[in-house]
Amino acid sequence: MTTTLAPAPPAPPGSAGGTAALAPSGGLRRRLALRLLALVVLYVLWEVTARVMRNPAFIPSPGAVWDQLIRTSTEGYSGHSLLEHLGVSLRRIVIGSAIGIAGGLLIGVLLGTVGWLRVVAEPVVTFIRALPPLAYFSLFIIWFGIDETPKLWLLSIAALPPVAVATAAAVHGAPTGLVEAARALGASRWQATRDVVLPNALPEIFTGIRLAVGVAYSSVVAAETINGVPGIGGMIRDAQRYSQTDVVVLGLFAIGLSGLLIDSLLLSAETKLIPWRGRV
Repeated sequence: MTTTLAPAPPAPPGSAGGTAALAPSGGLRRRLALRLLALVVLYVLWEVTARVMRNPAFIPSPGAVWDQLIRTSTEGYSGHSLLEHLGVSLRRIVIGSAIGIAGGLLIGVLLGTVGWLRVVAEPVVTFIRALPPLAYFSLFIIWFGIDETPKLWLLSIAALPPVAVATAAAVHGAPTGLVEAARALGASRWQATRDVVLPNALPEIFTGIRLAVGVAYSSVVAAETINGVPGIGGMIRDAQRYSQTDVVVLGLFAIGLSGLLIDSLLLSAETKLIPWRGRV
């Protein structure tokens, strides 16, 4: 005797099935709530610490930084508004990062595909990566003067090693079987690198690009140490000389928030350009 089983009824909204369907939106709301709570806690700690210290030159209050934001946005600082300072710094960061990323991609592909070149040049890349930016900024000033050129060189050199190292490791670690299959089907070495190796390496390459942009951001104050006004780093340096801590904190917030914005744009581009990440 055969027993026919009726299909199970759909899960009610309050059951496990309905909860699973709502999990993504519920998780997003929970993350947003946690981040908002963290911001509130940090703000309260900052306010309490400023009130306890009672020394604006040491820790300015949030209100003082806000007042400085309004003042620098309207009246300016050192003859330029906050947006002008930030815009000049962002232009330097974008140009320097682009040059460093392009050079890092080229060097990384060569290091990952040419064995003898990797043996010779990899220690050089690692050596440069270990140097702090100020260590070679003085050389660039001697060679190129105090205008834009040494700043762009500094940001470019700072952004190059993370991309080169990440690209070289990803290219060198490409699946040998896929490469050999492409070569067996008639692909040249360059075609196998372009169509097999680089798509497989793109996730690690994007990680190196994000690191490179972060290094460029952390180096902008050093790049604008000399003749950096207008520029957010130059504004910070001038404010430090006159113990204007509220301006220094404002400049740090400007760099950090713009850095978060650019990193989120890179993450969005990574999601669209590399949809297969985490699925292979």
